[in-house]
Amino acid sequence: MTHPNTRSKGVLIGLILVILCQATVLAMITVNARMPLWTGEEIWLKTQPVDPRSLFRGNYARLRYDISDIPAKEINRIREPKSNEPVYVMLSPAPGGIHVYKGVSFTRPASGPFIRGRVIRHGRHSQKSYRVRYGIEAYFAPKEKALALERKLRSSAVAKIFVSDSGKAALDSIHEP
Repeated sequence: MTHPNTRSKGVLIGLILVILCQATVLAMITVNARMPLWTGEEIWLKTQPVDPRSLFRGNYARLRYDISDIPAKEINRIREPKSNEPVYVMLSPAPGGIHVYKGVSFTRPASGPFIRGRVIRHGRHSQKSYRVRYGIEAYFAPKEKALALERKLRSSAVAKIFVSDSGKAALDSIHEP
């Protein structure tokens, strides 16, 4: 027969292991999301004005970029993409330090700045462009900065992002051009 103290020690150890596993998973998710900010290449992208308020999600701005819409003829010349398919958008630095669209590929480019996104399809063959999402389409701001952010986005702004070697992007800040 097992002593009651031995049994409760086993339960306690099991509980501690479960908590440590959960904390480790959460820490890995956080580190993975922040990794481009720590190790990535700095890139500046021009934003497009979008309504920056949400009653349900709080103080954040939805962002679109000049590279958010890729002409269908550019992607379809390779092949027709599936919805949510990964795509690599190659970038080129333009005068003023802003990076602009240079090309698109379904495979990771060997060199040069690029950003990984996912193709969003809204129908079949009727669209002139595909929307690409990069995971940097929301910028959260404290309540007092929300109005200033709204003004910046209405007049157009630039986003400072960091892109890792794999093409994963993380949004750092929004600035007036």
